[in-house]
Amino acid sequence: MNKRSSVKEIVSELKSLGRPNCVEGMARYGIRSKGVLGIPMPSITKMAKTIGRDHKLAQELWKTDIFDARLLAALTDDPEQVTEKQMDRWVEGFDSWAICDGVCMHLFNETRYAYNKAFEWTNRDEEFVKRAGFALMASLAVHDKKADDTAFLKFLPIVGRHSTDDRVYVKKAVNWALRQIGKRNLRLNKKAVETAKKIARIDSKSAKWIASDALRELESAAVQSRLKSKERS
Repeated sequence: MNKRSSVKEIVSELKSLGRPNCVEGMARYGIRSKGVLGIPMPSITKMAKTIGRDHKLAQELWKTDIFDARLLAALTDDPEQVTEKQMDRWVEGFDSWAICDGVCMHLFNETRYAYNKAFEWTNRDEEFVKRAGFALMASLAVHDKKADDTAFLKFLPIVGRHSTDDRVYVKKAVNWALRQIGKRNLRLNKKAVETAKKIARIDSKSAKWIASDALRELESAAVQSRLKSKERS
């Protein structure tokens, strides 16, 4: 394969790398997207490095409706060329936590619209669209090293507001966003812990799980030690 490979050639190679025996196992972990081939992520990553950034090709790969090809599309698209319209179109096609998180972590978080979409999508009702909003929050907290704390402080009230959503893929994403914000630095850790304690007082099983799981990590000796060390350096 080279950078000039066609979609047809790429799909053919993807199918040759497919592992049918892995598909059932992926389904047990909630990955039931369209056209799952069961390709290990390292193989998809290797293909993406060979192909490089190619916005047009990524659009064609997404249209195949093949799960593995869509992951490859996220890894090869150019975030500078991604439009809001594309993000809204792709998010409508999310049908598992894996494609949702993969696209958000490898592509959408690098676009100029990431913060706006995090606010917008968390207010949507569709399970994987809503998850995408919180997945963006979590990913931005990890990867956007230049962002000011203010950006993440604005996310915390949203985390609290949606902590009663008991759908498994939403509540896990709410928890994920809360934990990642709280592991960014000591100031945000304090605010995230305060948010978690407020959430814990809500009469909701989902909220109580989100809070207890987040507090277990955010108040742990390991996290506190790392953040204090980071503050001193």
